[in-house]
Amino acid sequence: MAHINPIQVEKLLKGLDYPVSKQDLIKYAEQHGADENARQALNQLPDQTFESPVGVSKAIGAIDRGEQSNQRGNGGQEKRSSRE
Repeated sequence: MAHINPIQVEKLLKGLDYPVSKQDLIKYAEQHGADENARQALNQLPDQTFESPVGVSKAIGAIDRGEQSNQRGNGGQEKRSSRE
């Protein structure tokens, strides 16, 4: 997944009226200069209605945390040698 800076999200969504659907959020961001990275990140959001900018930020953070733990493997747990 593409990573997006929370400040970039705030700038893209400034002036957006909430609540907003994922589709309308993406459309608004595209109309206000979202680059490919931002579009990819926003497309990873869950298909739901967002009540506020905080909800969007939390959803992006949850996706980032999930990706990071998947990249490390083993559910985000550090792998340890059986000899320890």
